[in-house]
Amino acid sequence: MIKGKPLQRFKKVKNKERIVVICPGRGTYTRETSAYLEANGISAQSQIDWMDEQRKTAGLPTLTELDSAPFKAKIHMTGKNASPLIYACSLSDFLSIDQSKYEIVAITGNSMGWYIALALGGALTYENAYHLIHTMGSMMKGGIIGGQIIYPIVDQYWQVDEAKKEMVLFEVEKSGAHVSIFLGGYLVIGGKQDSLDSLLKSLPTDDKYPFQLPFHAAFHTPLLKSVSRNALGLISPTLFQKPSIPLVDGRGKIWSPFSTDTNMLHQYTLGDQVTNTYDFSTSVKVALKEFCPDKLVLLGPGNTLGGSIGQIMIQNNWLDVDSKNAFSKYQIKDPFLISMGMEAQRKLVC
Repeated sequence: MIKGKPLQRFKKVKNKERIVVICPGRGTYTRETSAYLEANGISAQSQIDWMDEQRKTAGLPTLTELDSAPFKAKIHMTGKNASPLIYACSLSDFLSIDQSKYEIVAITGNSMGWYIALALGGALTYENAYHLIHTMGSMMKGGIIGGQIIYPIVDQYWQVDEAKKEMVLFEVEKSGAHVSIFLGGYLVIGGKQDSLDSLLKSLPTDDKYPFQLPFHAAFHTPLLKSVSRNALGLISPTLFQKPSIPLVDGRGKIWSPFSTDTNMLHQYTLGDQVTNTYDFSTSVKVALKEFCPDKLVLLGPGNTLGGSIGQIMIQNNWLDVDSKNAFSKYQIKDPFLISMGMEAQRKLVC
Protein backbone atom coordinates (compact mmCIF):
# COMPACT_ATOMS: atom_id res chain seq x y z
CA MET A 1 0.00 0.00 0.00
CA ILE A 2 1.09 3.58 -0.55
CA LYS A 3 0.62 6.85 1.17
CA GLY A 4 -0.76 9.55 -1.08
CA LYS A 5 -2.14 13.00 -0.64
CA PRO A 6 -5.32 13.17 1.45
CA LEU A 7 -8.48 14.47 -0.15
CA GLN A 8 -8.85 18.23 -0.29
CA ARG A 9 -10.78 19.36 2.77
CA PHE A 10 -13.70 21.73 3.09
CA LYS A 11 -12.78 25.13 4.57
CA LYS A 12 -15.17 26.54 7.13
CA VAL A 13 -16.96 29.65 5.89
CA LYS A 14 -19.68 31.65 7.57
CA ASN A 15 -23.28 31.23 6.42
CA LYS A 16 -22.77 27.70 5.16
CA GLU A 17 -25.41 25.12 5.93
CA ARG A 18 -24.04 22.44 8.23
CA ILE A 19 -24.38 18.89 6.90
CA VAL A 20 -23.65 15.36 8.04
CA VAL A 21 -22.59 13.11 5.18
CA ILE A 22 -23.73 9.46 5.17
CA CYS A 23 -21.85 6.83 3.14
CA PRO A 24 -23.71 3.80 1.74
CA GLY A 25 -22.73 0.15 2.12
CA ARG A 26 -22.77 -3.00 0.03
CA GLY A 27 -25.76 -3.74 -2.16
CA THR A 28 -26.19 -0.18 -3.44
CA TYR A 29 -24.59 -0.66 -6.86
CA THR A 30 -27.42 -2.46 -8.67
CA ARG A 31 -29.01 -2.81 -12.08
CA GLU A 32 -30.89 0.43 -11.37
CA THR A 33 -27.72 2.34 -10.47
CA SER A 34 -25.41 0.95 -13.15
CA ALA A 35 -23.53 3.56 -15.22
CA TYR A 36 -23.52 5.81 -12.13
CA LEU A 37 -19.87 6.72 -12.65
CA GLU A 38 -20.46 7.58 -16.28
CA ALA A 39 -23.20 10.01 -15.24
CA ASN A 40 -21.66 11.43 -12.07
CA GLY A 41 -17.98 10.50 -11.87
CA ILE A 42 -16.32 13.60 -13.27
CA SER A 43 -15.48 15.11 -9.86
CA ALA A 44 -13.34 12.09 -8.99
CA GLN A 45 -12.03 11.31 -12.46
CA SER A 46 -8.35 11.44 -11.48
CA GLN A 47 -8.98 9.11 -8.53
CA ILE A 48 -11.03 6.74 -10.71
CA ASP A 49 -8.24 6.70 -13.30
CA TRP A 50 -5.78 5.77 -10.56
CA MET A 51 -8.03 2.95 -9.31
CA ASP A 52 -8.44 1.69 -12.87
CA GLU A 53 -4.65 1.46 -13.20
CA GLN A 54 -4.42 -0.53 -9.97
CA ARG A 55 -7.03 -2.96 -11.24
CA LYS A 56 -5.37 -3.33 -14.65
CA THR A 57 -2.11 -4.20 -12.93
CA ALA A 58 -3.93 -6.79 -10.80
CA GLY A 59 -5.60 -8.34 -13.87
CA LEU A 60 -9.07 -7.15 -12.82
CA PRO A 61 -11.70 -5.34 -14.89
CA THR A 62 -11.46 -1.60 -14.38
CA LEU A 63 -14.20 0.31 -12.59
CA THR A 64 -14.86 2.22 -15.81
CA GLU A 65 -15.31 -1.05 -17.73
CA LEU A 66 -17.58 -2.50 -15.05
CA ASP A 67 -19.69 0.65 -14.87
CA SER A 68 -20.24 0.76 -18.64
CA ALA A 69 -20.89 -2.98 -19.08
CA PRO A 70 -24.40 -4.51 -18.94
CA PHE A 71 -25.22 -5.28 -15.32
CA LYS A 72 -24.71 -8.90 -14.28
CA ALA A 73 -25.29 -9.77 -10.62
CA LYS A 74 -22.58 -12.45 -10.55
CA ILE A 75 -20.05 -9.88 -11.70
CA HIS A 76 -21.17 -6.53 -10.35
CA MET A 77 -22.33 -7.66 -6.90
CA THR A 78 -19.30 -9.70 -5.86
CA GLY A 79 -17.12 -8.07 -3.21
CA LYS A 80 -14.03 -7.51 -5.35
CA ASN A 81 -16.10 -5.47 -7.84
CA ALA A 82 -19.05 -4.07 -5.88
CA SER A 83 -17.04 -2.57 -3.02
CA PRO A 84 -14.62 -0.47 -5.14
CA LEU A 85 -17.48 0.58 -7.46
CA ILE A 86 -19.49 1.90 -4.51
CA TYR A 87 -16.42 3.66 -3.12
CA ALA A 88 -15.77 5.40 -6.45
CA CYS A 89 -19.41 6.51 -6.73
CA SER A 90 -19.49 7.87 -3.17
CA LEU A 91 -16.13 9.59 -3.56
CA SER A 92 -17.32 11.35 -6.70
CA ASP A 93 -20.52 12.48 -5.01
CA PHE A 94 -18.57 13.77 -2.01
CA LEU A 95 -16.25 15.80 -4.22
CA SER A 96 -19.30 17.22 -6.06
CA ILE A 97 -20.72 18.91 -2.96
CA ASP A 98 -20.79 22.69 -3.33
CA GLN A 99 -18.11 23.94 -0.93
CA SER A 100 -19.44 27.48 -1.01
CA LYS A 101 -22.81 26.44 0.44
CA TYR A 102 -22.12 23.53 2.79
CA GLU A 103 -19.87 22.79 5.74
CA ILE A 104 -19.41 19.10 6.48
CA VAL A 105 -19.50 18.75 10.26
CA ALA A 106 -19.38 14.94 10.50
CA ILE A 107 -19.35 11.80 8.38
CA THR A 108 -20.82 8.38 9.10
CA GLY A 109 -21.76 5.34 7.06
CA ASN A 110 -23.42 1.96 7.01
CA SER A 111 -21.26 -1.19 7.16
CA MET A 112 -18.81 -0.91 4.25
CA GLY A 113 -19.69 2.78 4.31
CA TRP A 114 -17.43 3.06 7.36
CA TYR A 115 -14.40 2.38 5.13
CA ILE A 116 -15.58 5.11 2.75
CA ALA A 117 -16.10 7.49 5.69
CA LEU A 118 -12.47 6.93 6.73
CA ALA A 119 -11.31 8.22 3.33
CA LEU A 120 -13.71 11.15 3.10
CA GLY A 121 -12.94 12.21 6.66
CA GLY A 122 -9.18 12.10 6.11
CA ALA A 123 -8.35 9.11 8.32
CA LEU A 124 -7.05 7.31 5.21
CA THR A 125 -5.71 8.69 1.97
CA TYR A 126 -7.93 7.86 -0.97
CA GLU A 127 -5.29 5.38 -2.25
CA ASN A 128 -5.07 3.55 1.06
CA ALA A 129 -8.85 3.53 1.37
CA TYR A 130 -9.05 1.82 -2.03
CA HIS A 131 -6.58 -0.83 -0.90
CA LEU A 132 -8.51 -1.38 2.33
CA ILE A 133 -11.82 -1.67 0.49
CA HIS A 134 -10.37 -3.93 -2.20
CA THR A 135 -8.67 -6.14 0.41
CA MET A 136 -11.81 -6.54 2.52
CA GLY A 137 -13.99 -7.07 -0.55
CA SER A 138 -11.67 -9.79 -1.86
CA MET A 139 -11.06 -11.57 1.44
CA MET A 140 -13.44 -14.47 0.76
CA LYS A 141 -12.24 -15.65 -2.65
CA GLY A 142 -12.49 -19.26 -1.52
CA GLY A 143 -16.18 -18.92 -0.70
CA ILE A 144 -18.50 -16.56 1.15
CA ILE A 145 -18.74 -17.15 4.91
CA GLY A 146 -22.39 -17.41 5.87
CA GLY A 147 -24.93 -14.88 4.65
CA GLN A 148 -27.39 -12.15 5.60
CA ILE A 149 -31.15 -11.70 5.53
CA ILE A 150 -33.15 -8.53 6.16
CA TYR A 151 -36.44 -8.23 8.02
CA PRO A 152 -38.62 -5.23 9.03
CA ILE A 153 -39.49 -4.43 12.66
CA VAL A 154 -41.76 -1.44 12.02
CA ASP A 155 -45.47 -1.03 11.34
CA GLN A 156 -47.08 0.69 8.36
CA TYR A 157 -46.34 4.10 9.92
CA TRP A 158 -42.62 3.29 10.23
CA GLN A 159 -42.84 3.18 13.99
CA VAL A 160 -41.04 0.31 15.74
CA ASP A 161 -43.37 -2.56 16.65
CA GLU A 162 -41.79 -3.63 19.94
CA ALA A 163 -43.61 -6.98 20.04
CA LYS A 164 -42.50 -7.77 16.50
CA LYS A 165 -38.93 -6.74 17.32
CA GLU A 166 -38.84 -9.02 20.36
CA MET A 167 -40.26 -11.90 18.31
CA VAL A 168 -37.57 -11.48 15.65
CA LEU A 169 -34.77 -11.24 18.22
CA PHE A 170 -36.06 -14.42 19.89
CA GLU A 171 -36.11 -16.29 16.56
CA VAL A 172 -32.61 -15.03 15.71
CA GLU A 173 -31.22 -16.30 19.01
CA LYS A 174 -33.05 -19.61 18.69
CA SER A 175 -31.64 -20.20 15.22
CA GLY A 176 -28.04 -19.52 16.28
CA ALA A 177 -27.80 -16.45 14.01
CA HIS A 178 -26.78 -12.91 15.00
CA VAL A 179 -28.03 -9.37 14.52
CA SER A 180 -25.60 -8.02 11.96
CA ILE A 181 -26.92 -4.45 11.53
CA PHE A 182 -29.53 -2.32 13.27
CA LEU A 183 -30.78 -0.52 10.16
CA GLY A 184 -33.54 1.87 11.14
CA GLY A 185 -36.77 -0.07 10.75
CA TYR A 186 -34.97 -3.26 9.73
CA LEU A 187 -32.76 -5.88 11.26
CA VAL A 188 -30.03 -7.35 9.09
CA ILE A 189 -29.36 -10.86 10.37
CA GLY A 190 -26.13 -12.73 9.73
CA GLY A 191 -25.27 -16.36 10.24
CA LYS A 192 -24.49 -19.74 8.78
CA GLN A 193 -26.74 -20.73 5.91
CA ASP A 194 -28.58 -23.42 7.90
CA SER A 195 -29.46 -20.79 10.54
CA LEU A 196 -30.69 -18.42 7.85
CA ASP A 197 -32.70 -21.20 6.18
CA SER A 198 -34.42 -21.79 9.51
CA LEU A 199 -35.27 -18.10 9.83
CA LEU A 200 -36.50 -17.89 6.24
CA LYS A 201 -39.08 -20.51 7.26
CA SER A 202 -39.90 -19.37 10.81
CA LEU A 203 -40.24 -15.59 10.35
CA PRO A 204 -43.76 -14.55 9.26
CA THR A 205 -43.97 -13.35 5.67
CA ASP A 206 -44.12 -9.56 5.52
CA ASP A 207 -44.44 -8.37 1.93
CA LYS A 208 -41.14 -9.54 0.31
CA TYR A 209 -39.49 -10.26 3.66
CA PRO A 210 -37.62 -12.18 5.00
CA PHE A 211 -35.25 -11.59 2.12
CA GLN A 212 -31.74 -12.99 1.73
CA LEU A 213 -29.24 -10.42 0.48
CA PRO A 214 -27.37 -11.81 -2.56
CA PHE A 215 -23.59 -12.17 -2.39
CA HIS A 216 -23.48 -10.96 1.22
CA ALA A 217 -21.41 -12.79 3.83
CA ALA A 218 -22.20 -12.79 7.56
CA PHE A 219 -20.66 -9.36 8.03
CA HIS A 220 -20.53 -7.94 11.57
CA THR A 221 -20.84 -11.32 13.28
CA PRO A 222 -18.39 -13.65 15.08
CA LEU A 223 -18.31 -15.82 11.95
CA LEU A 224 -15.87 -13.31 10.45
CA LYS A 225 -13.19 -13.62 13.14
CA SER A 226 -10.81 -15.27 10.68
CA VAL A 227 -11.34 -12.40 8.23
CA SER A 228 -10.62 -9.91 11.02
CA ARG A 229 -7.38 -11.71 11.98
CA ASN A 230 -6.21 -11.78 8.38
CA ALA A 231 -7.05 -8.11 7.84
CA LEU A 232 -5.22 -7.03 10.99
CA GLY A 233 -2.14 -8.80 9.65
CA LEU A 234 -2.41 -7.37 6.13
CA ILE A 235 -3.30 -3.75 6.83
CA SER A 236 -0.84 -1.74 8.88
CA PRO A 237 -1.97 0.74 11.55
CA THR A 238 0.57 3.19 10.09
CA LEU A 239 -1.83 3.78 7.18
CA PHE A 240 -4.32 5.42 9.54
CA GLN A 241 -4.15 9.07 10.52
CA LYS A 242 -6.27 11.44 12.59
CA PRO A 243 -9.36 12.50 10.65
CA SER A 244 -9.80 16.12 9.61
CA ILE A 245 -13.60 15.80 9.92
CA PRO A 246 -15.28 14.02 12.87
CA LEU A 247 -16.33 10.43 12.12
CA VAL A 248 -19.17 8.52 13.80
CA ASP A 249 -18.64 4.74 13.82
CA GLY A 250 -20.97 1.75 14.00
CA ARG A 251 -21.30 2.02 17.77
CA GLY A 252 -22.00 5.74 17.83
CA LYS A 253 -18.45 6.62 18.96
CA ILE A 254 -17.11 9.91 17.62
CA TRP A 255 -13.55 9.94 16.30
CA SER A 256 -12.37 13.54 16.66
CA PRO A 257 -9.58 15.27 14.72
CA PHE A 258 -8.16 16.30 18.09
CA SER A 259 -8.27 13.11 20.13
CA THR A 260 -8.24 10.10 17.80
CA ASP A 261 -5.79 7.33 18.68
CA THR A 262 -4.92 5.92 15.27
CA ASN A 263 -3.95 2.52 16.67
CA MET A 264 -7.37 2.22 18.30
CA LEU A 265 -9.01 3.34 15.04
CA HIS A 266 -7.14 0.59 13.18
CA GLN A 267 -8.16 -2.00 15.80
CA TYR A 268 -11.81 -0.97 15.69
CA THR A 269 -12.00 -0.88 11.89
CA LEU A 270 -10.51 -4.34 11.37
CA GLY A 271 -11.57 -5.88 14.68
CA ASP A 272 -14.80 -4.92 16.43
CA GLN A 273 -16.34 -3.45 13.28
CA VAL A 274 -15.87 -6.74 11.40
CA THR A 275 -17.04 -9.19 14.06
CA ASN A 276 -19.67 -7.32 16.11
CA THR A 277 -23.07 -5.81 15.37
CA TYR A 278 -23.01 -2.59 13.35
CA ASP A 279 -25.53 -0.16 14.85
CA PHE A 280 -26.28 2.21 11.99
CA SER A 281 -29.35 3.48 13.85
CA THR A 282 -27.19 4.65 16.74
CA SER A 283 -24.56 6.18 14.45
CA VAL A 284 -27.19 8.38 12.77
CA LYS A 285 -28.82 9.23 16.11
CA VAL A 286 -25.48 10.38 17.52
CA ALA A 287 -24.71 12.38 14.37
CA LEU A 288 -28.06 14.15 14.68
CA LYS A 289 -27.90 14.88 18.39
CA GLU A 290 -24.23 15.75 18.70
CA PHE A 291 -23.84 17.82 15.53
CA CYS A 292 -27.41 19.15 14.95
CA PRO A 293 -26.95 19.49 11.18
CA ASP A 294 -29.14 21.60 8.92
CA LYS A 295 -29.26 18.65 6.49
CA LEU A 296 -28.23 15.05 6.09
CA VAL A 297 -26.62 14.21 2.74
CA LEU A 298 -26.70 10.58 1.60
CA LEU A 299 -24.08 9.76 -1.02
CA GLY A 300 -24.82 7.50 -3.98
CA PRO A 301 -25.08 5.14 -5.65
CA GLY A 302 -28.80 4.71 -5.18
CA ASN A 303 -31.06 5.64 -2.29
CA THR A 304 -31.54 2.34 -0.47
CA LEU A 305 -30.74 3.91 2.91
CA GLY A 306 -33.29 6.71 2.49
CA GLY A 307 -36.13 4.82 4.15
CA SER A 308 -33.94 3.58 6.99
CA ILE A 309 -32.71 7.10 7.73
CA GLY A 310 -36.31 8.34 7.74
CA GLN A 311 -37.18 5.58 10.20
CA ILE A 312 -34.28 6.63 12.46
CA MET A 313 -35.60 10.21 12.42
CA ILE A 314 -39.00 8.87 13.45
CA GLN A 315 -37.48 6.79 16.27
CA ASN A 316 -35.89 9.96 17.64
CA ASN A 317 -38.83 12.27 16.79
CA TRP A 318 -36.31 14.46 14.99
CA LEU A 319 -37.87 17.71 13.71
CA ASP A 320 -41.15 16.34 15.12
CA VAL A 321 -41.20 13.71 12.37
CA ASP A 322 -43.18 10.87 13.93
CA SER A 323 -44.48 8.77 11.02
CA LYS A 324 -43.84 7.74 7.43
CA ASN A 325 -46.41 10.26 6.23
CA ALA A 326 -44.79 13.09 8.22
CA PHE A 327 -41.37 12.19 6.83
CA SER A 328 -42.68 12.12 3.25
CA LYS A 329 -44.35 15.53 3.68
CA TYR A 330 -41.21 17.03 5.17
CA GLN A 331 -39.13 15.73 2.28
CA ILE A 332 -41.43 17.32 -0.28
CA LYS A 333 -41.55 20.74 1.39
CA ASP A 334 -37.89 21.19 2.31
CA PRO A 335 -35.83 17.97 2.26
CA PHE A 336 -33.83 17.42 5.44
CA LEU A 337 -32.40 14.24 3.93
CA ILE A 338 -30.79 14.96 0.57
CA SER A 339 -30.06 11.83 -1.45
CA MET A 340 -27.47 12.38 -4.15
CA GLY A 341 -28.68 9.22 -5.87
CA MET A 342 -31.89 11.10 -6.75
CA GLU A 343 -31.29 13.63 -9.52
CA ALA A 344 -33.73 16.26 -8.23
CA GLN A 345 -32.17 16.23 -4.78
CA ARG A 346 -28.62 15.96 -6.13
CA LYS A 347 -29.00 19.39 -7.67
CA LEU A 348 -29.56 20.89 -4.23
CA VAL A 349 -26.00 20.19 -3.11
CA CYS A 350 -23.91 20.07 -6.30
